[in-house]
Amino acid sequence: MGETLRDLMAENGWEGVDDWVKKANDIAPTIVGGSKKHGGADLGPTRAKRAWAALGVDAYGVHDTAPPYSDKRPMTEYGPKLTCEMVARLQGWDHKEYKWTFTGPKTSRYRQIGNAFPPPVAKALGLAIGAALRHEGEKRQLETDRAHDLVYRALRAAGDFMTVEQIMAKADIQLTDPEIERRITLLSRDFEIAKVEQSTGDLAYKLVEFKAFVGQNDHLRHEYVRTKPQTIS
Repeated sequence: MGETLRDLMAENGWEGVDDWVKKANDIAPTIVGGSKKHGGADLGPTRAKRAWAALGVDAYGVHDTAPPYSDKRPMTEYGPKLTCEMVARLQGWDHKEYKWTFTGPKTSRYRQIGNAFPPPVAKALGLAIGAALRHEGEKRQLETDRAHDLVYRALRAAGDFMTVEQIMAKADIQLTDPEIERRITLLSRDFEIAKVEQSTGDLAYKLVEFKAFVGQNDHLRHEYVRTKPQTIS
């Protein structure tokens, strides 16, 4: 970060810029835009502020200009504050390949920058998606054995009701009944799991369908949104 912001931090002739660059020359924390509920512009929660302080940045706000500052708003023990222009550069807006004019008061501009998707990342994702759609690049074999839980694979392959013993035999694993049932409970968060009691008294399970296809109407998030709408931003 230090070298990236050297020219902006030194534009007013700050004599301490070289020492600051040495201290700040590391990867910066993620830029966050915040919301209207959380007051003015700052660089994140307490943990993020500590990380910024380790880089010599005062994260308790955004300054109008680069240092040195006037006596009315002196530099704190943490170091200089970033300006909106500095934050924009860290977020990928370099005024060369990626240009954008952020308007409005300082806090509004900071939120626009912080909440924006970094343009270099957007470009990389777009190019990767385009390459995938054009079937470019080398094909890779998906390692399905590592990608899926063995209980899930056994239920999916069977397509019918299976007892715990049948699941263990199909998956070729030795787990306790409670562990198998725990995994089935975890699967039920994302899949409809049918359950029947057999004549022997044992429970049998069947993988039905992925809940995303039916909207997950019973998902806990719906109750949370209904009862605590004020906490959703």
